[in-house]
Amino acid sequence: MPAATDVAGAVETIAAPLAEALGLEIVDVEFRKEGGRWFLRVFVDRPEGGVSLKDCEALSGPLGRALDERNIPKHEYFLEVSSPGLERVLKKPSDFKRFVGHNALVLTATPLNGRRKFSGNIVSAEEDEVRLEVDGKTTVIPYTAISKANLVFKW
Repeated sequence: MPAATDVAGAVETIAAPLAEALGLEIVDVEFRKEGGRWFLRVFVDRPEGGVSLKDCEALSGPLGRALDERNIPKHEYFLEVSSPGLERVLKKPSDFKRFVGHNALVLTATPLNGRRKFSGNIVSAEEDEVRLEVDGKTTVIPYTAISKANLVFKW
């Protein structure tokens, strides 16, 4: 069986044009086993924000049929199409640019200035790096150093 990351990548390739036709963008795709069952989760948003249940339904049907036609994944799974939520993942430079002024948690693969975990306000997002205000100081983090990043909602 192909790795879950391979399945997620293949699903994203199939889902992206379907989502775009509906005015949506793919934020993330997860394929994982939970409690003995496989779940394929596709997180979508609108470029201007605010995805609805109808948006998710509009993508779910065509995407499910397209995946079935291609036999991806190759075994039984549950398809979920949903909003990325308040603490959405940040993967692309455009994600960071869109959320300048918001709080984020950024984890790096290797230590940067002696640490791997950075929590702060996104000050700016350039082509190759993001700038976070962390503990009152601006920290520059190259996108290539990021292993995981997401928004942090302050309650």
